[in-house]
Amino acid sequence: MTVVALTNFIEISTPAGVIQHRFQNSKPGQSISYRNVDYPYLSFIYQGAAKNRTGDNLESQLVLAANAISMGYAVQAVQNNYQVRVDSCSMNPTDFSVARTLTTEFWLAASMAYDTETVEVLLSSGIDAVGVNVPIRVLTTALVGALPTTAAIQNR
Repeated sequence: MTVVALTNFIEISTPAGVIQHRFQNSKPGQSISYRNVDYPYLSFIYQGAAKNRTGDNLESQLVLAANAISMGYAVQAVQNNYQVRVDSCSMNPTDFSVARTLTTEFWLAASMAYDTETVEVLLSSGIDAVGVNVPIRVLTTALVGALPTTAAIQNR
């Protein structure tokens, strides 16, 4: 039987793209180098993408231990509308370096909930069908060339 070690790397940044924090969830008390940057340890579980109950958006969660450190990071991320990049990687068994990046996902810290044991940060996709929060882009002649006068747009 083969054991495959997986690690999640999270990068938390402001809406302007300024990186605030980086963490990994595999090596307690140590840092792991990924993308030529060190990621210190933070105890968290990443629950990957799933459709929400109404089916109009994708969501995921970061589940952290309920302590002052985790609570501070969670509150800061949600209050400041931080962006969260999550890289899920398989690790080399010999030196525990990154063997392969399996997925890279980009999220927005949307909300949080907590109890006596856990802090859950709800991560939402950047495109929200209900709130119509889609990056605005208008097709103009300068962007795409001559536009047809009918509704028949064809890709050739």
